[in-house]
Amino acid sequence: MDLGDADLEQIRQQRMAQLQNQNEQEQKREQQQRAEDMKNGMLASVMEQAARARLSSIALVKPEKAKMVESIILGMVQQGKIRGKIDEESLRGLLEQVAKQQEAKKPKITFSRRELDSDSSSGSDDD
Repeated sequence: MDLGDADLEQIRQQRMAQLQNQNEQEQKREQQQRAEDMKNGMLASVMEQAARARLSSIALVKPEKAKMVESIILGMVQQGKIRGKIDEESLRGLLEQVAKQQEAKKPKITFSRRELDSDSSSGSDDD
């Protein structure tokens, strides 16, 4: 009977650890959802509806670019740099700023072609 009790206790401990892990994952998801909702609420409060719709459209095509713009806007809000609501024109300016930043980070690749001798490029043999 002792062996069965030990096995049963081990199964109980494994199940408790599994339930605790699931609970932690669920709490983490809820926390991420609350943070996302708070971010969206803040963005909605500082952006006009048309600008918000434009940013949402960009997020579908280029999510990393949209996240960069969102982080810039949220940073401006935290620093108190935004006086009114961001309209489409202001959003375009931010998009251009992000595009310039991304362009600066892109590595430049240049191709240099070698000049070939005119004798070797003709392809004729003088044998």
